[in-house]
Amino acid sequence: YCKYHKDNAPEEIQKPLKSTNLIECGVSEWDAEYVNIEQEVLFELILAANYLDIKSLLDLTCAKVASMIKGKNTEEIRKQFNIVNDFT
Repeated sequence: YCKYHKDNAPEEIQKPLKSTNLIECGVSEWDAEYVNIEQEVLFELILAANYLDIKSLLDLTCAKVASMIKGKNTEEIRKQFNIVNDFT
């Protein structure tokens, strides 16, 4: 990610997200494909981006999670993220 964006700064992601499709929200095709990864890896990438203070990567990965939530009801979100109940 950092090598790719060293000379090619990422576009600002529109907030709030207009769509569940990141490309429609101003994310490049390369970036959208970059975060098209397993959920567990995505969460680890969020933690790494936060720890390393890479704001654009943190914004991208959080936007990916937001796109996974957008338009879903409570039960669908629980199923998506394996949440057993509200107290986990």
